[in-house]
Amino acid sequence: QVQLVESGGGLVQPGGSLRLSCAVSGITFRFYSMAWYRQAPGKQRELVGSIISDGTTNYADSVKGRCTISRDNAKNTVYLQMRSLEPEDTAVYFCNARHRTLYAFDYWGQGTQVTVSS
Repeated sequence: QVQLVESGGGLVQPGGSLRLSCAVSGITFRFYSMAWYRQAPGKQRELVGSIISDGTTNYADSVKGRCTISRDNAKNTVYLQMRSLEPEDTAVYFCNARHRTLYAFDYWGQGTQVTVSS
């Protein structure tokens, strides 16, 4: 059974930092591209960034320079380090795993809430 379990969300003040984790089980982790998405209330889910097995990353313009995605292939875990958080970053953050060639193998976590507020 494939499981993606996000953790690390919470309430943070504007300008603060937060690190999210996504622990993955049930798949051969190194064969999967990992991504973080977010969905704010009333808005569509959007890509925050992604990382492939060799560590190459890609980020949405809205978070570029403020977020860093990393992965630990030995621990089957992907991380999202966020800095200089803004109220506009408030959303539910989701972890996604997609096979590097077999795109039908696509899995999601349950999400973790991040709230940026003073």
